[in-house]
Amino acid sequence: MQFHVENMTCGGCVRGVTRAIQSVDPQAQVAADLDSHKVEVQSQAAREALVKALAEAGFEAA
Repeated sequence: MQFHVENMTCGGCVRGVTRAIQSVDPQAQVAADLDSHKVEVQSQAAREALVKALAEAGFEAA
């Protein structure tokens, strides 16, 4: 699944996004592109659970 995370602007943000996603699914594979603000996630977790974890970490995901 893919997310657009507008406020992901640096390597620290990528680490924060990755940690938030992996807090829901430790086996999730996360690939982030800072230029386009897109995050590609391979996970068995529900999209809603990942969006909630991202929001709690301060990242609005669409």
